[in-house]
Amino acid sequence: MATYTLPEGFSDFDMFAFGSALLVGGLLGFFLNFISILAFLRVKELRNPSNFFVFNLALADISLNINGLVAAYSSFLRYWPFGPEGCQIHGFQGMVSILAAISFLGAIAWDRYHQYCTRQKLFWTTAVTMSTIIWALAIFWAALPLPAIGWGVFDFEPMRTCCTLDYTKGDRDYITYMLTITLLYLLVPAVTMQSSYSTIYAYFKKTHKFKFNTSLPIKVLFFCWGPYVVMCMYACIENVKLVSPKLRMVLPVLAKTSPIFHALLYSYGNEFYRGGIWQYLTGQKAGDTTDKKK
Repeated sequence: MATYTLPEGFSDFDMFAFGSALLVGGLLGFFLNFISILAFLRVKELRNPSNFFVFNLALADISLNINGLVAAYSSFLRYWPFGPEGCQIHGFQGMVSILAAISFLGAIAWDRYHQYCTRQKLFWTTAVTMSTIIWALAIFWAALPLPAIGWGVFDFEPMRTCCTLDYTKGDRDYITYMLTITLLYLLVPAVTMQSSYSTIYAYFKKTHKFKFNTSLPIKVLFFCWGPYVVMCMYACIENVKLVSPKLRMVLPVLAKTSPIFHALLYSYGNEFYRGGIWQYLTGQKAGDTTDKKK
């Protein structure tokens, strides 16, 4: 059995508790998004350009779930078993998942704005092109901290059982990279979502037909990622090592719950998509049960 040294500020119970949180969140998010992905692939009625964005969001989220499950496994071992190369791969894969997921949140908001407010139809060519660009840009920006380029650095989080962008350095490379990522992958999507959903809300209010809660998407974004980004921004001006290691672990664990919220909000919270999931699971269209009761 491999020996290990507990990281500073953590006990065996802490390692088990954080590992358990990562395991439960990862498994729940994986299950919800896996069903969403299979439903899109198996139910013909679901396969339209708008739902293609939801499908890609589920792909990005299930990738983040896998990232969290790897971290859970390492937490139970009490050490990182995959070596320095594995740390770089883990950090890169997690960053791609995060950047792609947040980008698809903005794409979904943009598409919903056109669905409800401009009545412009989304075509497959547009949806596929946008999705390809989103994935390509996510891979590009996530690759920059890899050793071959070195704009930012991937390194261990405080428990040393998972890897992410190293916010403890606070050097010029980290600051410039973090500010750029925050602008492109938090502020731009947040502004897109806020402007889109506020316009949709005005339309719903005018027509007195509220199809969904327009305030939830932006709230979920900032609830999951806001605290973690604040810590990363704080690291640009102060020594973040002065912050408790446990608190520095709570924030990324909270962020890794985002796939659960996304699945509940965009797949299971969408009446049409939920009907497709029901059809996939039961073989029965959602409207069939209603017809039989009449």
